[in-house]
Order: sequence, then C-alpha cells, then structure tokens
Amino acid sequence: MEIYCLIAAIRAHLNSLSEKKHVLQFFELQEASQCLSLDVENDIEKMLQKIKEYFTTHNQIPGKILLKNFGTLYCSEAKGEGRFYGKVAVITGAAQGLGEAFARKLSKDGAMVVLADRNITGIQKLEEEISNSSKCLSVQTDVTNSKSVEELVEKSVKQFGGIDIFISNAGIVYAGGLDVAKEEEFDRINEVNYKGYFHCAKACSKIMKMQTRYDQNTYADIIQINSKSGLRGSKANFMYSASKFAGIGLTQSFALELAPYRIKVNSICPGNYYEGNLWSDPKNGLFIQYLNAGKVPEAKNVEDVKRHYLSQVPMGKGCSPDDIYRAIVYAIEQTGETGQAIPVTGGQTMLS
Repeated sequence: MEIYCLIAAIRAHLNSLSEKKHVLQFFELQEASQCLSLDVENDIEKMLQKIKEYFTTHNQIPGKILLKNFGTLYCSEAKGEGRFYGKVAVITGAAQGLGEAFARKLSKDGAMVVLADRNITGIQKLEEEISNSSKCLSVQTDVTNSKSVEELVEKSVKQFGGIDIFISNAGIVYAGGLDVAKEEEFDRINEVNYKGYFHCAKACSKIMKMQTRYDQNTYADIIQINSKSGLRGSKANFMYSASKFAGIGLTQSFALELAPYRIKVNSICPGNYYEGNLWSDPKNGLFIQYLNAGKVPEAKNVEDVKRHYLSQVPMGKGCSPDDIYRAIVYAIEQTGETGQAIPVTGGQTMLS
C-alpha cells in the first residue's frame, strides 16, 4: 500500500473517532519523539486499532504518529468554519476563470483547497491570496499526464490528509467545423477534456475509497465541470461538444462503479460564462473564434456574436460563477443523486 493511501485511511479513522474533523501533515523521513509509533509492515487494521486504543485511553487523538521508516504525521483539529469545514477540495484548471472562482468560494466556505494547473505562476499567486484566510496548496499539474495527476493526489494527501472533493475543471476548446478542424486539435481537446477527466477520477477515487471505508459517516464527491455542449450538439464546435458528451458518459459509468463506496460522481453543465477568458479573451476567446469560424453568419464583430448568444437564453443572461457554484454546493451536500448531468444554462438547455 502506498504511504499516502495509509495516511488517508488514518485521517478517516480519526474523523470517525470524534465529531471533529482533522488535518494530517506528513513529513517524510522525519522521526519525532514522544509520539504514537506504528509499524507500517503491520496489517492496516492493527495500526488503526492501535490509534483507537490511544484515543480511548487519552480521550484525544495523537498529536504525532510515527510511521516507522517513512516519516511522521502531525495531526491536528481542522480550523475554521463554514459548510465545508474540515473538507479537502482539489480543483484543476484553478489558475484563472471558473477554477479560480471555485477555489476562492470553497476556501471561503471553510475547505482546505489544492490548486492544480499547468500555470504554476497563476496558482502560486492565488495561493498567496487564499492562504491569508485558509489552508491552501498549489501543485503544478498536467491532467493529460497520469503521473502528474497521481503526484497531485499524493501531494494533496501528504499536505492535508485526504481528498473529499475533486473538481475536474481543466478544459480547452477549439472552435471550427469539418472544413477547418485539424486532427491535432481533435486529439488535443480529447486529451485534456476526456482523458484528463479519466486520469483525475482514477487517481482520486483510490483515496476516496480508503476514506469511506474507514469513516462510515462520510461521502466523497467527484465533480466534472462539463458544458451545455455536452447535452446538445454544437454547430461548428463538434470537437468540444463531443469531448463533453464523452465526459458525461464517464460520469455515468464512474457513478455506477463508485456508488457502493459512497463516492458521488456528477457533472455540472454550465451555459455560457461570457465574462470569462474562455469567451472574452481578445485573441483566443470563443467570441473571436466563432466570429472567424462564421458560426454566426450575420455577425460582423464580437458584439454581434455576443448578442446572438444572449438572445437564445430564456433568462436573458450569461451563466456566472455564482450560478455554477450553487450547483456544486448542491451536488456535494445532497446524498441522494449520482451520475447526473446538472444543467445551469438559464433555460437554454432543458432536460427531457
């Protein structure tokens, strides 16, 4: 068993012993004195039983746990308050846009957040801002690389003790119809949007299974940020749309597989967030891409494209980070649904 899987099991066990939530921080190859010592060669059940005996005797969790030949775990009660107090949330694509907004909101709601992105400068800057009021970690991550995602999960667990919420938000888009689409674009968009989601779910579910096994009162959540284009085809945008349709297929399949472990898997399908870089970036945003691709034939400029899309939304407005975050909160707090694609589109896409 990997050491970080053991750490997740220990945190879950500690949480099950008391009503408090706990943070575990691992220091490799560090041997502390005056601490509970565990022989990692022993069966995991024996190690957890030893922790329980300590708790029963001292009426508190051990402040330090030595994992012989590996390092020391420092254990403490989670600080803060809020609906997600004591939870650890990982967000990919966290350097900007929706990912950044989710990280800020989760932190404000009491979660310890792990920021993952290829843009290390962006997430380190965000970490500095969030760390003023909450525990935060930034990890440079490429979701198309399975080893990179596994390292993200390992570092998250060694820093905080586990992962309760994983938001697979990293994504890219290339607009264009069949006449202009390039094979390398098709491959790249599926590497990020489809295969990247697979890498994330595979890596984090291993940890979540340990947590729900050793804390029978907990659930875990994998949330994919999908799109309304995953619910309905998109003209001259088939590469993006197809990758998102495929993502919902993964969500439904993962949900069936992980439900017995109390791991919920859901997709959030936002409408268009017009103010974000995805749409409004002056060089590569969707407004300029759609204008150049002729997706809105009558459009002469970016404003024409924007007016065209707003006219299709019954609520008459674009989708905001607040709208999407409310759906994330619902997905986490409820315990009756999994495998769902939850639309947040202002009525533009209605489920039948």
